[in-house]
Amino acid sequence: MRREHLLGRLRSTLRWDVLVIGGGATGLGCAVDAAARGYSTLLLEAHDFAQGTSSRSTKLIHGGVRYLAQGRIGLVREGLAERATLLATAPHLVHPQRFVVPVYRQWDRLLLAAGLTAYDWLAGTRSLGPSRLLSASETAAALPGLQQDGLVGGIAYMDARFDDARLAIALMRTVFDLGGMAINNLPVTALRHAGGRIDGVGARDDETGEAFEIAARVVINAAGVWGDEVRQLDDASARPQLAPSQGAHVVVGRRFLPGSDALLIPRTPDGRVLFVIPWKGQLLLGTTDTPRADRPLEPRPLAEEIDFILDTAGRYLAHRPTRADVHSAFAGLRPLLGAGGGRTATLSREHSIEVSAAGLVSVAGGKWTTYRRMAEGIVERAAAVAGLPVRASTTAALALHASPGAPSDDVFGTDRAFIDSLPGAAQRVHPAFTLSEAEVRHGARCEQARSVEDLLARRHRALFIDAAAAIEAAPAVAAILAEELGWSTARTAESTEAFRRVAEGFL
Repeated sequence: MRREHLLGRLRSTLRWDVLVIGGGATGLGCAVDAAARGYSTLLLEAHDFAQGTSSRSTKLIHGGVRYLAQGRIGLVREGLAERATLLATAPHLVHPQRFVVPVYRQWDRLLLAAGLTAYDWLAGTRSLGPSRLLSASETAAALPGLQQDGLVGGIAYMDARFDDARLAIALMRTVFDLGGMAINNLPVTALRHAGGRIDGVGARDDETGEAFEIAARVVINAAGVWGDEVRQLDDASARPQLAPSQGAHVVVGRRFLPGSDALLIPRTPDGRVLFVIPWKGQLLLGTTDTPRADRPLEPRPLAEEIDFILDTAGRYLAHRPTRADVHSAFAGLRPLLGAGGGRTATLSREHSIEVSAAGLVSVAGGKWTTYRRMAEGIVERAAAVAGLPVRASTTAALALHASPGAPSDDVFGTDRAFIDSLPGAAQRVHPAFTLSEAEVRHGARCEQARSVEDLLARRHRALFIDAAAAIEAAPAVAAILAEELGWSTARTAESTEAFRRVAEGFL
């Protein structure tokens, strides 16, 4: 997957059936769906795949317990169905996870039991196991490290966790498996119009500055929180649809909750829920919901968000985590529907599809759990706009790239044998991480890693696991990438320093 070969294919293809703007969950899902239907498909990503929102989630594939409390039954049912699909199609990346809700008042126990029974019922035959009431002693045993003063019991239920950025990379590889193409660092700079209709885009290679004029029968705008900007390339007067919300997370050591079960805190001061989830050998705590008027590529957690998470989790843990215990802190922007201000916690996580007068198909909103189902509807709408042959979606049963067909803890799935044939398979780049020299080479050769950040943030999750250790690992990773990608000494130093600047925002 050498970049010069991808650019050569871009130059030689006269016209694509479907062109997708945006390499996050929604855009990658659309590209997989379109390619699986046999449409010639191209995806263009301005930065790196899942660099924005789609690598910064709470790592859950779920129906959404709190959506049930809000009465969004359809959203919950759809999410639970898609949870089952992802467990089957990407078993190396999506895994069942038991959650325990501690209860300190008997009345709360009854209310939660009723709600989680409904959650089980909505899952139907795709349930991962029934929820069950726990005694105080059973709750304490399930959640070692829990604050036990006043504990009257708990409730356990099943959901799923995943590696969001690795799922994005698997989708990108699946696009190629199906005959399509996806390329990063190639932002769209303009939408081409002919006869009042969009017939392609202008784009620029960020690495060389080369400009491209790319023809397409239909263009899908899946740019996430930047979707309004793409809509305004089509129509400068288009009114904003989105009200971005920032969700912050912190990562601390497992000593605060050393068991295998996750903790759900059912009621936070801002009316949300908060999760404490075992992930990559650490604990992931989050999330917040803070309205933002801007759309930075690298949003930083606010000091008050970090304090809120630590304080809220600390009320339920025997040992309260402090800022000194934080290994990494990160934030992502949610593309919520409902521009115009107000509390983003109440805005819809559902999505909308809009077709402009010129034929631009824009999607707004959505979430990781339902990306595949969203993509089905978006591609169907896009195919109708373009007059493409009607073909059914096949992604509900489509195993994603490297799926081993059975549950596995290896995120590389069936690619493992090839990776282990590369130089450095037994050499870790840093003792804090599982990342091997061979996995770095694989990221450069097969997964379009073009920078130290691409590798340490998304091909491997080092930056999200331990930011300080990731900074220490950066020079070794840069040296391997330099060898693989032919970097000069100056380019190697530049990529290392650029990563250090980004990583400092995670400290």
